[in-house]
Amino acid sequence: MYIPKQNLMTDRQEAINFMQRYSFATIVTVNGGVPSATHLPFVVSQHDDQIILTSHFAKANPQADELLTDNPLVIFAEPHAYISPKHYESEKSVPTWNYIAIHAYGKARLIDSPESKAQLLAQTIKFYEADYLNQWDNLPQDFKLNMMKGIVGFEIVVEDLQAKKKLSQNKSEKERESIINELSNKPDSVEKEIAAYMSRLK
Repeated sequence: MYIPKQNLMTDRQEAINFMQRYSFATIVTVNGGVPSATHLPFVVSQHDDQIILTSHFAKANPQADELLTDNPLVIFAEPHAYISPKHYESEKSVPTWNYIAIHAYGKARLIDSPESKAQLLAQTIKFYEADYLNQWDNLPQDFKLNMMKGIVGFEIVVEDLQAKKKLSQNKSEKERESIINELSNKPDSVEKEIAAYMSRLK
């Protein structure tokens, strides 16, 4: 990913927190020069000094067969906002877009056994809706086994993390304040979130 120096996110924990907050991500693989992409919920965890991304495909998804052919890319990108040139002091200005994006590359490992798949699903449920875990645990075992037969579980150990936050760092304090004020009053929550991230830069 192209990242100008001023937009580089250098805080590893900040990047992990972002991935955990915006964990519905896009996984990209390439087979024979043709890219494939699927949108999946990920569980982002840390083990020692490693970042682990865990998720599962529907077994019918042909992209599941491409996981081990090369290092997959997982893209985390959620809040973004159009930035009008009206905020800038110079008339020689153009519109742009503020956003945060993280690209994670790594090696994938399949999660095959029924026991490990059950652990994967329990981990996912705890991450997204812990209150549902009791209901899941009490479902008939044959139902759960049939559900697990229909998925391909996997985990990716992240080997390269590229994190970018483009938040008007190249603008003056006055210009940034103008942008923050406008975005904070927008009805769209993602614009408000960009304003909040911009405020934290100060």
